[in-house]
Amino acid sequence: MKIEKKAYIIIGAYGSGKSEYSINLAKDLRDRGEEVILADLDVVNPYFRSRDVRDEFAKMGIEVISPQGEYSHADLPMLSPRIMGAVQDWGKQVILDVGGDPAGCRILARFVDNLVKRGYEMKMVVNTKRPFTNSVDNILYMIDSLQKSSQLNITELICNTNLLSETTTEMITDGVRIIAEAAEKTQKVFNEFLVMGEGIAGVPDEILGKRKIVLSYFLKKPWEMPILRGI
Repeated sequence: MKIEKKAYIIIGAYGSGKSEYSINLAKDLRDRGEEVILADLDVVNPYFRSRDVRDEFAKMGIEVISPQGEYSHADLPMLSPRIMGAVQDWGKQVILDVGGDPAGCRILARFVDNLVKRGYEMKMVVNTKRPFTNSVDNILYMIDSLQKSSQLNITELICNTNLLSETTTEMITDGVRIIAEAAEKTQKVFNEFLVMGEGIAGVPDEILGKRKIVLSYFLKKPWEMPILRGI
C-alpha cells in the first residue's frame, strides 16, 4: 500500500538559516529510512542554497532537485520541472526549500493545489537578529506577507536567533521570547529553537519551554567558497 506523506515547506527571510535547516531535516529523515527529495526553490539568495549539497547528498541516497550544469550556481529565477513530479509523488518525503521574501514565496502558488491535496507543513525559520524579523510586529508582517504571496498557511515557527560566533544563550532566550509572542498572536505552533553543532557550550536543552535542536553545518559561507574565474 502506498504511504502518503505530507510535504515539508521551509521558508525564512535572508539569513534565517532555513536552507541549513532544510538540509538537516532531509538528512534526519533519510537516517530514519525515508526516501527523501530535497527541492531547491530558492531563487532569491545566491548563497547558502540547498543545491550546494547535491553531490554529497546523492551519495547518501537523497535526491536534490535544482538547476544543473551551467545554471547550477546562477542567481536566476529557474525551477526544475521535476519539482512538480516530486510534489505529486506521495510515497516519498519531499522538502521544499523556498526563498523567504514575498517574491520568493510567490513561486509556491503554482504548487498550491497539489500541496493542499497532499497535505503540508510550512515551517518558518526566524532569526530575530535579522532586520526584517527583529520584533514581534516585523514577524507578524512577514508572516502575513509570506502567506498572502504563497497562498498557503504557515503552520509552525522555529527560532534560529544567532549572530554566528557571537551568539549567546541570552540572545537565544530573547529570540525565543519574541517569537513566542508572535506565535501566540497568530496561533502558530512554536516548539523548537536551533543551535549549530559548533555553537555555544552550555546552551540548555530547553528555553522557556522550547526544546533545543542541534544542526550540523553543511553549507559553506561565501568567503569559504572557491573563487570562480572566467565567468
